[in-house]
Amino acid sequence: MAWTFLILAGLFEMFGVAMISKLHKDKSWKPVVLLILGFGASFLFLSIAMGSLPMGTAYAVWTGIGASGGAIIGMLFFNESKDWKRILFIAMVLGAAVGLKLVS
Repeated sequence: MAWTFLILAGLFEMFGVAMISKLHKDKSWKPVVLLILGFGASFLFLSIAMGSLPMGTAYAVWTGIGASGGAIIGMLFFNESKDWKRILFIAMVLGAAVGLKLVS
């Protein structure tokens, strides 16, 4: 169950990062509220996951999901570069997160 909470934490981290980008484009209160809720949920689920997962593993997977997911969201919704090198390194980050799961 801890891994489910950790994945949820990573997904909310991605959402929070997307709201930061949206806030730069749309200076209204809605992205601010969603940003706070997204990061709040992310930290809550990370905290729950760290109750039974090692801190180093949980943090590495959480940041990996957030970083790679943020890059993917940027490519899909914010017109960022889709260069093959970016995709390769995103795949490497996700592969490392899966590797940590396999050895934990």
